[in-house]
Amino acid sequence: MFENIRMSFKGIWSHKMRSFLTMLGIIIGIAAIIAIVSTIKGTNEQIKENLIGSGNNTVKIQLNQGDYEYEIDDYSGIPDGVTQISDATMTKIGKIDKVVSASRYLRRTDYNGYVYYLNNSLSGGSVTGVDKNYFETLNYVLREGRGFSESDYDNYNKVAVLDEDSVETLFPGEDPVGKTIEINKEPFVVIGIVTSGTTFEPTITSEEDYYTYYEETAGNVYIPSSDWPIVFQFDEPENLVIQVESTDDMTSVGKAAADILNAAISPADDTISYKAEDLLEQAKEIQQLSESTNNMLIWIAGISLLVGGIGVMNIMLVTVTERTMEIGLKKAIGAKKNKILGQFLTEAVVLTSLGGIIGVICGIALAEIISKAADMPVAISGPAAVGAVAFSMVIGIVFGMMPSYKAANLDPIEALRRE
Repeated sequence: MFENIRMSFKGIWSHKMRSFLTMLGIIIGIAAIIAIVSTIKGTNEQIKENLIGSGNNTVKIQLNQGDYEYEIDDYSGIPDGVTQISDATMTKIGKIDKVVSASRYLRRTDYNGYVYYLNNSLSGGSVTGVDKNYFETLNYVLREGRGFSESDYDNYNKVAVLDEDSVETLFPGEDPVGKTIEINKEPFVVIGIVTSGTTFEPTITSEEDYYTYYEETAGNVYIPSSDWPIVFQFDEPENLVIQVESTDDMTSVGKAAADILNAAISPADDTISYKAEDLLEQAKEIQQLSESTNNMLIWIAGISLLVGGIGVMNIMLVTVTERTMEIGLKKAIGAKKNKILGQFLTEAVVLTSLGGIIGVICGIALAEIISKAADMPVAISGPAAVGAVAFSMVIGIVFGMMPSYKAANLDPIEALRRE
């Protein structure tokens, strides 16, 4: 075997230009496939990060009516049979495998001018009633002031924490801490400002990306959940947000939590239920749309591999013709068919394997060039690179079989006479 490989390299080196041109189809095909696969993988990872965020791994389980979130407002009211999430239910959710933390919250969108500071309104933003674990679960950190204390919940203190968007909306150019805002005509003192603990921002490279990922908001005002009945007069059904160990656990854990919540309620309207916000599934759907187009490109690139394989067959047939005398001498001194077959098959495999390796290198370089030139994310796939080289070896075996078989079956006397 090693002798066959050594002779193969010697034969390839003695006809450098011919060997390179023979490998060119393999190189182009492998390079194109590696570049496309790397672009697909990079784009898919970017889609996943854009939708889910970086390092957050949180899932929202919200009360839905049909396929849409149930929004409690002055018109829809509170659905019958849906109570607040009990401590016992929270304990069950906390025991779900892969759950790091869980938090209850209530939310209303400020369509009707709930929040004011002087003449500034939070129209389009949200008022959120949160429990003690909310900021920790969502990985929010204090930028200024303080968060909610135990006494704020116990004493129904009318205090509020703002995010950065609501600060810009209500207090442009001002420091809000210590000032009083009005929430549904109730005064609340601003005690702090929170910001997301992750610095992730979606990558927007097209108008379609903008409308897919970008959500304009006037911000959020957070108050202790114990103050919710003071502002909105009623105890309303709560939603849930959970943090899980990894992104890949989000779908299964979210569904398990939703099942526990639904088992604890008995709504009069059977279209009302808790559903997990399955961002991972949304990412997969968008990825599939992207892959369907790119898979066609892979098939097209595969055509060049077929052409390259035919080139290998052609050049090996030429090699057999050129080395007829050598084959005749070997067979005359007792070389068996399988030895001749192995020699020429090894040469074909070495030729295509070299083309595969060079193709992988060129494909990685091409992927990086595409990334820089088109501002597209790429991620080099190790398995794809190994698979490409292995596939090039298979091409060598398949397309080298016929020339090798021809060489192995040459009649030694006819071979010597032909020379």
